[in-house]
Amino acid sequence: MPKLKEGFRGQRAIIIPSFIKDNIKNTPLGKLLYITDIGFYPTASHHYRERNSEQASENVLIYCVKGEGWYKVRNQRYAVTQDHFFVIPAHEAHSYGCNEDNPWSIYWFHFSGEMASFFTNGFEIPTPVQSPSDGTGISPLELFEEIYRALDNGFSNNNIMYATSTLFHFLGLLKYSRLYIDNNSVTQQLDVVDLSIRYMQDKLAQRIKLSDIASEVHLSVSYFSNLFLKKTGFSPLQYLNMLRIRKACQYLDNTNMKINQIAPLVGIDDNFYFSRLFTKVMGITPSQYRSDKKG
Repeated sequence: MPKLKEGFRGQRAIIIPSFIKDNIKNTPLGKLLYITDIGFYPTASHHYRERNSEQASENVLIYCVKGEGWYKVRNQRYAVTQDHFFVIPAHEAHSYGCNEDNPWSIYWFHFSGEMASFFTNGFEIPTPVQSPSDGTGISPLELFEEIYRALDNGFSNNNIMYATSTLFHFLGLLKYSRLYIDNNSVTQQLDVVDLSIRYMQDKLAQRIKLSDIASEVHLSVSYFSNLFLKKTGFSPLQYLNMLRIRKACQYLDNTNMKINQIAPLVGIDDNFYFSRLFTKVMGITPSQYRSDKKG
């Protein structure tokens, strides 16, 4: 079987010169994350790459938008299909190529930096990509094209920094869009957490307990708490307290009500507890918050 390294009709590629890469790595943003190569190979028949651990000096991300392919890393071979991507970590010997019966079309880039492993951890296996279906959000491919256009316009500092900033957005979208893949189990989990937050917002003026919130979404307290923490990074009661204090801030900003009038409106009957909670969340007392100039 023939194996081509390049020459695909309609291909695009940009390779960052070494001296530019050295400059990028010495910037506060670039040392965290930077691109070294970027491109698009449409219907890449006979596409094949193989690198040993020394040659694999950067992370390699490949996003298959059409057709099929495969890759091999750590003695494990994976099949890749449309709308899936994967990352081969730096310094890992690997090989990859197209499916000859249905050659892939791929967007790809090589990248490095101190935060590269944070964004790519867990992507060593083929991972589905889901773009917004309602037209309200930006897609990964739009961000890829934005990065490519910036670099295609030349390697000025502004172009490089804009491309690097957009790379953070691109990788962040891929990393966290996994939470929103439309399957029954994940959709159910998202709905449960969203509904519970809506319930909290509706009941801010009332005294509600954790068991009340869990009961509202028909889950046990322990399961609901773990689910909520996994999605938001906070326990349900921590989140509820932040909602209460956020609402209290609005009262402090937009009314002349006293603290003992505001506290019951956010579900707290004890004025001293309200002040302590407010100070814990905001870092300043309610009076200090009200007197601070804003905007």
